[in-house]
This record gives sequence, structure tokens and C-alpha cells, in this order.
Amino acid sequence: MPRPTQNPTGIDRNRPESTGIDPNRPESTGIACPDRRVGPTVTDSAPSAPNAPEDQTSSAAGNPDLGRFGSFGRGVTPQQAKEIEALGYGAVWVGGSPPAELAWVEPILEATTTLHVATGIVNIWSAAAKPVAESFQRIDRAYPGRFLLGIGVGHPEATAEYRKPYDALVQYLDQLDEYGVPADRRVVAALGPRVLKLSAERSAGAHPYLTTPEHTAQARELIGPSAFLAPEHKVVLTTDSEQARSVGRKALDIYFNLANYRNNWKRLGFSDDDIARPGSDRLVDAVVAHGTPEAIAARLKQHLDAGADHVPVQVLTKAENLIPALAELAGPLGLTPS
Repeated sequence: MPRPTQNPTGIDRNRPESTGIDPNRPESTGIACPDRRVGPTVTDSAPSAPNAPEDQTSSAAGNPDLGRFGSFGRGVTPQQAKEIEALGYGAVWVGGSPPAELAWVEPILEATTTLHVATGIVNIWSAAAKPVAESFQRIDRAYPGRFLLGIGVGHPEATAEYRKPYDALVQYLDQLDEYGVPADRRVVAALGPRVLKLSAERSAGAHPYLTTPEHTAQARELIGPSAFLAPEHKVVLTTDSEQARSVGRKALDIYFNLANYRNNWKRLGFSDDDIARPGSDRLVDAVVAHGTPEAIAARLKQHLDAGADHVPVQVLTKAENLIPALAELAGPLGLTPS
């Protein structure tokens, strides 16, 4: 694939930076940090739900309208958020199992006008529902309709306290109902059929992680035409395939021993050889897009063609190169700068 003749951002696409991915981001239907082992608990009383303002970000079906593309990462500064908004991205997704007190969301929303913030995700084992709900309500009162609560569970390898994840997730959703978090203002991290269906029944929809457009098509069929679907996809801005795969493998390394990811990749048709560490070229290329900005944009748009409403884009690069990389992608993605 030829290199572009111009590179206004100064990023050398044949020398990708080491990834800034959070190594504690493993998940099956969500994420779980190995050092966080607090199980979800029912608290004694729910805070009274505030008078909910009309959701200014809902689509006709009542689902979040985050635009077609967002930025996914460990976190952004308020200044970066302003620049992401100016480029035309609709949302910032923050991974890394944030704590129940979501005060870090507010400076991002304060610095921007229309940008949405979503958690990708709050881990139900480490963040009890009551303080999460209280944070949600405080944020929503100050910035109506601009915060989307993403929640999820982990996997057996992550914590000694992990138990019956589906039942725990249902219990957590029950608590969010009790504490006044509207179903259409939350999403569930989901890979497998059972949790995908639950996400459509008990929330706005699903936020799959580390999947492919083929998974997006299957998920859309399972959750129906109306539920919200926002699959994350990783990218490396380089036309050097070997360099891109090297960066991609570093980002994927922690996932190869996690049963739920392995099972999901097998459902997508990958073999045992494909999913054995360090991962086959076929697998890495499927879940980490690389090439010119135009080629990467075409890959990301395949999720939309498969039924996604919104695609959080995780650029595997150093923090200082995030905005230049997103700027290179904005035009090919069809975004309109403000």
C-alpha cells in the first residue's frame, strides 16, 4: 500500500509509537483489573432520582446519538477533549476500570460544548452501583444528556472474587434501576450472545471490545434493529504491516490467555493457532487496522455497514500523538470539523 505523499501531522507512519493501551483492560463482557476484587453489593437505600431532563442526545429510537465515530483511550485531558470535539468526533470513551466516583468526567464536559463522554467501562466488581449512580446523577444534572454510563463484568482469570458474572450483572442493573439511572443512558460491554441480548433488554445496547465487523453483524442480529451498538476498534497509523503488527501484538498480548476472548475469537472463525500467543497475522490484522488513513477509515466504516451506530476508535500511539493521528483520520472518516 503506497505511502501518502504528504504527512502534515509529522507522524512517521513507518515508525509507530509504542501503544498507550491500558494493560488492565482485559474483559469478556467488560473489563476487570486484576488488583480490584470488590464484588458488587446491594447498598441499603437508593438516592432519590432527580427530575430527569429531556434527553437532548437521544435518537428517534431513544438511543444515544454520539455521532458515527469517537475516540477510545485510557483518558484525555480537557484540552485534548476540546481538540477531539473540534475535529468532529462525537464522543470520548474512557477505559481502564474507572472508580465509582466519576468526578474526572466533569472537567472534560466543562471544557467542551457538545462532546459526549462514555465509560468503557465501569467494572461492576470494583465500583458499587450506589456511588456510580450518584455520580451519574450529579453529572447529568450539570451536563444533561452528555454522559453515557458503560458497565461490564470481567473474567475468571482477573479476580478471586469473580463469580456467576451474568447473575452479578443482572443484579447490578437492578440496582441502577433502583438508584435512578435510566436504561437508555447506560450500555453494557458484551461479547457473547447471552450478554448481548441482556444489553438490549436492560440498557441502550452493547459496547463490544476487541472484535471485528463480522461480530458487529452478528451482534446486530442478536440485539435487534433498535438497540445501540458501539464496537471499539484499534488502529495503528502506519503503512508498514510488520511494524503495525508489532504494535498490535503488544496491545493484544494480555488477552491471549483470557478464555472469554479466546472463545469469542473462535466463534468468529479463528483457529487455535490464530489465537495462540503472539497471535497470527490474520487475527492481528482483523482486530487492529493499519495502513493509510483512507484504508483505516474504510475498515472502521465496515462496522457501520454491519450495523454499528457508533465506533470508538482506539489509536495505539503515545499520548502526544493522539490528536495528530485523530486529525489524519477525521477527513477520511467523513467528520466535519467545528
